[in-house]
Amino acid sequence: MRELLLGLRLLLGSGRGNRARFALMVVGGSLGVCCLAMVLAIPGILESQDARIAARQPVIARDSSGRAIRDGFPLTTDRTDPYGAVPLTRVFIAGGTREIEPPPGLVALPREGQVFASPALHRLLGAEPALAQRFPGKEAGLIGAEGLARPDELVAYVGVSRSALSDGYPVKQWGTGYAPNPTVKPATLDILRFTMAGVVLLPLTVFLSVCARLSAAERTRRLAALRLLGLSRKGTQRVNAAETVAAAGLGAVLGLAEYKAVNQLVSWIGLPGFRMYPSDGRLSATTVVVCLVGCPALAWFVGRASARKAAASPLAVRRGAVEKPPSKWGFVPLAAGVGVMTGYCVAGATGHVPTSTVLSSSLVPSAIGLVGLGLVLSLPALSGSLARRVARSTESLPLGLAMRRNETEPGGVLRVATGLVLLVFVASLAQGVLIQLNEASRHTSSVQRYDIMLEKIGEPQQRALESLPGLRTHFALMTSAYDGDEPMPRSTATAVVATCAQLRRMVRSVEGCVDGRPLWLRDSAQMEDGLEAGDSFHFLLGDGRHTRDLKLTVPDQKVRFHNPVDSEMLDGEAILLPPSMLPRNVRLTQATLVLVSDSDDVTVRRVLDGIGAAAPTAGVVPQAFDVTALQQNGVVKAFLTVGMILGLVIGVAAYLVAATDRAVERRPQVAALTLLGARTRTLRAAQVAQVVSPLVVGLVPALVVGKMAESSYLVIGGGPVLWDGAGVPVLLACALGVVIVAAVGALPLSGRRIDPELIRRD
Repeated sequence: MRELLLGLRLLLGSGRGNRARFALMVVGGSLGVCCLAMVLAIPGILESQDARIAARQPVIARDSSGRAIRDGFPLTTDRTDPYGAVPLTRVFIAGGTREIEPPPGLVALPREGQVFASPALHRLLGAEPALAQRFPGKEAGLIGAEGLARPDELVAYVGVSRSALSDGYPVKQWGTGYAPNPTVKPATLDILRFTMAGVVLLPLTVFLSVCARLSAAERTRRLAALRLLGLSRKGTQRVNAAETVAAAGLGAVLGLAEYKAVNQLVSWIGLPGFRMYPSDGRLSATTVVVCLVGCPALAWFVGRASARKAAASPLAVRRGAVEKPPSKWGFVPLAAGVGVMTGYCVAGATGHVPTSTVLSSSLVPSAIGLVGLGLVLSLPALSGSLARRVARSTESLPLGLAMRRNETEPGGVLRVATGLVLLVFVASLAQGVLIQLNEASRHTSSVQRYDIMLEKIGEPQQRALESLPGLRTHFALMTSAYDGDEPMPRSTATAVVATCAQLRRMVRSVEGCVDGRPLWLRDSAQMEDGLEAGDSFHFLLGDGRHTRDLKLTVPDQKVRFHNPVDSEMLDGEAILLPPSMLPRNVRLTQATLVLVSDSDDVTVRRVLDGIGAAAPTAGVVPQAFDVTALQQNGVVKAFLTVGMILGLVIGVAAYLVAATDRAVERRPQVAALTLLGARTRTLRAAQVAQVVSPLVVGLVPALVVGKMAESSYLVIGGGPVLWDGAGVPVLLACALGVVIVAAVGALPLSGRRIDPELIRRD
């Protein structure tokens, strides 16, 4: 306790410069704690939104045997359609004789013809009246915040008649223990956590360590003096730790206050692709404890470690002994991580992609962590080796001065360059995550297909759907049924109910199509191993009251077709059945109506609006277009963008703090060089070279291993893209920008006015 009080007394009574340094440590620590709180708050934000989604899920009324009880209970069903890249959810409710509580956000269940819309949807309906076709009724109110996952969510509760919800579910209450469609799926959330840890937490650890070691040389000399005056070795370390812990503690409190202000600002402005309520960003007790205890604990260990040299060899510190050369053990984690990533890159390049995702899911992240640690630990040795070689061979005075300084102070290089080097490394990793997410949900087809079950709509609705404006074509798909009186067929068959003209509008090319009789459809790109001529299959037809059986035999005549290059409209084999061969007044029972249009956003939106007007409660499946995945990717991109911004701020702040602190520490040497006749231009050139050279040494391996980390991540992701050359120019531009910023930032660090008295001070 005595040493801790001594450390605080030295802090308060050691002059204006030390108090300014302490204030800078507090401000830097608060920035780091604010960034840490933002990262740790992300899971809580998503959990809060998922909790509101779960609270509005219907609970089906069932009897003791598990069957649904439809008598008396309200009926409900929901439909989720894309509106651009955003899901639009319509919840249809038909009232019953039993009274139940309304879902969260509503004061009462909507009656037939009433529509309760979310505020964002209400504004959208005012801007685009055509969208109202999807909602049969008039607006009667807005949905409250407790019933919405996000402020910008597009949700509507629509009241309809019970006859319109023949396939609805009886609901007895609202609220389940889970969200069927979470904001971010658990597997993707794990990826987000890992990436955010690399993008933010690694540079943040470096930044907090830099802030805890401000004026390290001056403090080390002061601690060495205390050690020579009789203070014990552990006491010397505790004196230094007291100052760093006090700064980290005040910084943690200030950082939490900064986070509260940032949370309000983000909730008001929003992020691209993501909005939230202020209460969603409320920090949990665990996060507060981590910030208030974890950061001072890190400062304690950093303070004790930085005082170890002064406590062990005080005379060497006071006399300015030459530092020991950096250890080569830092190359061990770097070599281990690069070895693992090399194996995955070679496996991907040779086509032997690993199938054991359980091993890969832990091995590749571990390798990436080892590489990040190795980059930090090996940087002093790499920079020192380069400095020795250049200093021996160069004839330039500024370059020689810079290289000799880097050679004698390798620890200073670690503080100055590490943050920016890690930033470039994790930027490549983040790029790999974005590539994988984009490939998983990208819609590249030039046509869009919509599937609607015919048994859920009436004949007038079917005719209205088939005549929607903007459609290329339409057809029906039937799947064969098994007839127990005959032997089990080897496979099922698909019948395409369409004319040759319709067939030509849905595929790229057709060869040998003749109207008026069944034909054997075969994709030219498929091998001959499916249906055989003469095989018979049964299809069910119905008129709403009775069911009839239609027997089709695979004909001998084949029709070759080619699917579009970027889409698969039809399976490899099918039976083409002309509509004229269907019995009159008989509709298809087990069939799907397929609508086809162009895939641009305007056409897709127009077709979906038309479907909503013709058959509002019908379930529509836009094939190869997962709007939920698109929204999830938007959320992940928003958080990754925030992470990259935080990483950039932290990396630049760590550089500015460390470079400025190092320049202040070098004032006695600069004063001595000035007295010897060195020009200001020479000193500034030396300062720039002293900062830029370790950056270049660190950025080159960071770019290489960062690209390897990205490729390894893509290989284990199982996606179609394993190598992305398009991102290399971006990374090179980022690295060049980092070097330019570092060089420009180093220019004013060698001031014009040098006090010669600095060379007489301790």
